[in-house]
Amino acid sequence: MGNTATGVASKRAYLLAIALILFFWQVAAWFLPSFLMPDVHVAMVRLWRELGSAEFYHGLGNSMGRLGAGYGAALLAGIVLGLVGGTLNAVRSTLKAAIIILQSIPSIAWVPLFLILMGFGNMPIIIVVAVGAFFPTALSVMNATESVERVHIDAARVMGASRMQLLKRVYFPAVTPELITGAQLAFGNAWRALISAEMIVGFSAGLGKSLAYSGEIADMTGVMTNILVIAVLAAVIDQVILERIKYRLLRYQYL
Repeated sequence: MGNTATGVASKRAYLLAIALILFFWQVAAWFLPSFLMPDVHVAMVRLWRELGSAEFYHGLGNSMGRLGAGYGAALLAGIVLGLVGGTLNAVRSTLKAAIIILQSIPSIAWVPLFLILMGFGNMPIIIVVAVGAFFPTALSVMNATESVERVHIDAARVMGASRMQLLKRVYFPAVTPELITGAQLAFGNAWRALISAEMIVGFSAGLGKSLAYSGEIADMTGVMTNILVIAVLAAVIDQVILERIKYRLLRYQYL
């Protein structure tokens, strides 16, 4: 019951936020020339037309594939490294410091490096997405691992638990709430990294490439339409997919 009410309130907040954004967009369109800021309904007409084209879904599919590959790899690597780093005192401080330093580098700054190493293609974009999502995931898991109650660890060891069993039965359940929060933060990083990398790399169709192309030909209606799609799609993924996964994994907190 509580989760249903919270979910409805969250969705209402998102709808209200979208309505406010569209309102201020329209206000700006009233004061600026149409070639600089199109009316909302003009962009909506363009979006409706795009939704009926195969090219739009081809680009969307490419972007979602890159996001899924990079984000999935980052979650897996972040969980493993976070658990290992959080349980090994010898490397914990150094590893955490390295993660903090590296996560301060914007994901887009890695694009030239990976382009040189891998050339044009999907792989540089996927790696940039993975880098963007990896650090918050690993750091959240590591911090949660450090806060696991010592009495639980000692009790498991007394009962003969191996290191692998400790990770599976004690550490992983304890870090799951922090992991979910870190995964949602990581998604925001992954999404921004995806769009930025696609804009720069410009390989194959994608949401970022479509936005960049609209900017290159000074098509402001196309620019605003693409921005709208990127923003709404991110909100839908976060609220419909990630929030549902969060509820399933942490449903005991909503009872």
